[in-house]
Amino acid sequence: MLIHPWDAPRDDSEWQQWLGTHDFGQLAVNGVPGEPPFVQPLHFAYDPERAEAVTHLARPNPLWPALETNPDVLLSVVDDYVYVPGPWQAPPDAPPEHGTPTSFYTAVQLRCTAHVVDDPAEKAELLNRQVGHFQPEGGSAPVAVGEVPFGRFLSGIRVLRLEVVDVRAKFKYASHKPQEVQDRVVAGLAARGGAGDEAAREHQLRRRGVGSATR
Repeated sequence: MLIHPWDAPRDDSEWQQWLGTHDFGQLAVNGVPGEPPFVQPLHFAYDPERAEAVTHLARPNPLWPALETNPDVLLSVVDDYVYVPGPWQAPPDAPPEHGTPTSFYTAVQLRCTAHVVDDPAEKAELLNRQVGHFQPEGGSAPVAVGEVPFGRFLSGIRVLRLEVVDVRAKFKYASHKPQEVQDRVVAGLAARGGAGDEAAREHQLRRRGVGSATR
């Protein structure tokens, strides 16, 4: 993933806060020799203090042999994406039809070492952590070994603890463009009001001037 200086996060807290509310991604696992990579959609709970993400998958999932052969994986999350029409991005002194269409988006890629957890008690603890992330208000019985209603399901899943070893993050929202162009894009997103437009507009407004020193 190419990351220009003006698209880079200001600091770790920027992508960490975003990841805290964007917790569905794709786990890329290297395939065994002769096979393509696996790409597994999944929910996960990211913990910045532990520098790890927790998730789980069914035991019959076909990716386990590949994962155990090579635990070096990539967890990719992309959201807040929109299509930006060319006329919105036209330079101030150029006709609208000379503007370049583009995409705006946020992307975070966590390179991880995957640890497969099969111990029932540890699985229960990590599952409860994951559910606690998604249901802080509670409402579901805790997972406990040998106890109803979920204890009997523990043997049917495996938990993944993804230890983060590197992070690449990108906030692509034209932060390096002239103010006139940024204003035009902000107005266009507000007027269009499509899926993702408000989130993209908020990112652009928040990140104004990030690229001013690197153009």
